[in-house]
Amino acid sequence: MESRIEVSEALKKAREYEQKNITEEVNRQKPSFHVCAPIGWINDPNGFSVYKGEYHLFYQYYPYAKAWGPMHWGHSVSKDLVNWKNMPAALAPDKDYDHAGCFSGSALEYKGQHVLLYTGVEEKETEDGKQIRQTQCLAIGDGVDYRKTEDNPVIYPDGLPEGSSLEDFRDPKIWQDGDTFYAVIGSRSKDGSGQIPVYSSKDLRNWSLVSILDKCENQYGKMWECPDFFFLDDKAVLLTSPQDMEAEGLEFHSGNGTLCIIGNCSREDFILHREQIHAIDYGLDFYAPQTTLTPDGRRVMIAWFQSWDNHLSPEHLAWGGMMTMPRELQVKEGRLYQNPVRELEQYRTGKIQHEGVKIREKQSLEGIRGRQMDLTVEIQGEDYDKFKIYLAMDEKHYTAVIYDRREGILTFDRRYCGDRRDRIHTREMTVEEKEGKLKLRILVDKYSVEIFVNDGEKAMSSLIYTGLEAEGIAFEARGEAEVSVCQYNMKKSEK
Repeated sequence: MESRIEVSEALKKAREYEQKNITEEVNRQKPSFHVCAPIGWINDPNGFSVYKGEYHLFYQYYPYAKAWGPMHWGHSVSKDLVNWKNMPAALAPDKDYDHAGCFSGSALEYKGQHVLLYTGVEEKETEDGKQIRQTQCLAIGDGVDYRKTEDNPVIYPDGLPEGSSLEDFRDPKIWQDGDTFYAVIGSRSKDGSGQIPVYSSKDLRNWSLVSILDKCENQYGKMWECPDFFFLDDKAVLLTSPQDMEAEGLEFHSGNGTLCIIGNCSREDFILHREQIHAIDYGLDFYAPQTTLTPDGRRVMIAWFQSWDNHLSPEHLAWGGMMTMPRELQVKEGRLYQNPVRELEQYRTGKIQHEGVKIREKQSLEGIRGRQMDLTVEIQGEDYDKFKIYLAMDEKHYTAVIYDRREGILTFDRRYCGDRRDRIHTREMTVEEKEGKLKLRILVDKYSVEIFVNDGEKAMSSLIYTGLEAEGIAFEARGEAEVSVCQYNMKKSEK
């Protein structure tokens, strides 16, 4: 049945560009079980939701170049969170209130319709120079086409505490509780740092400020972007992505980072009382996570698999940017645990296992190699102080995962992956053995490496763009370590 929603000229142009330029050759370049840019550029995940039994994921999108530009919303759908299909672009900047960009937002299903709440950006020249205003806007559709409502914008920053920024007011995350809709929004307070206001509405169009859920107070970066708030395992959880972070030990790195705040919160006043604070992911390439609730009640998170300040995108690819593997979340022992969604397991094939292998000198294990795999490595022993895993290895290139047992530090090192630019290539995080053993689950999908420590206690996500012919894997210990390795190859999913 054809949609009755009229498509603007700007959106029509984007869709025509997609049809012309997304070729079989472009698709062959792409990873197999991660969402990536259809063509051009993507960043933050948006509108991660379930609509009519399918998972929908939108994202910040500029189809015309592999660089950030006037933001559109790209669109992908999946039945299982692993095998994703590209859909036509969903939103384009085509209204007065969003002509400078349709920035990040979220989605939900309501009365058989798909509701998108996004940030519209308006720019205009004034006597004092360029003025930027950000407001929250509605678009309602059928899973393919979306109509921006006539009463847009529906949320303005005017009611925020005195001195709050009118320019930095973006990235709404919407949810429904009973007959009330709520949204958290990223905002900048009078002191120049982030705050997270909560708004409520009965009809999606008339919104009122409920509270300030939490404030940065210049403790964790400056502006807090892309907030997400939910209750999980009897705790309240706020995820946000601060700009302008300063490094703090191995917990937080400089620049654009991520923040997980776990605590308690009453649904009556929506004030978050902090108990634990930590980074969400410790890798080189992870930002702006967003979650959804699956039909069977799991809280699942996905994030932009990239970095603003340390951007990695090879020239020979026609697309730039991808998403992490969706991850199931739990709150355990005061931390946010995360593991790849269980649906990934149905794509495993060709199990290869080695138990209790003694490792000293650098060596490979029979059958353990590849660039699309789900690899588990368990390391134990008292007679070693360092253990090294070589990934994506050929005669010249490799990426290393290094465990320093004495220091309790895991390092990701892609210095020799083949990149020819002067970028940050290493990152470290603290880890602890459990019952004398360190367990690493490593997902590799052509250009990406996601490491999950001790069944999801910590995660580390980073990109590598080594040539795909580099498939070698090796292990090395300083001293003698005992290692058990289990590898599954991943069956390619059709785009």
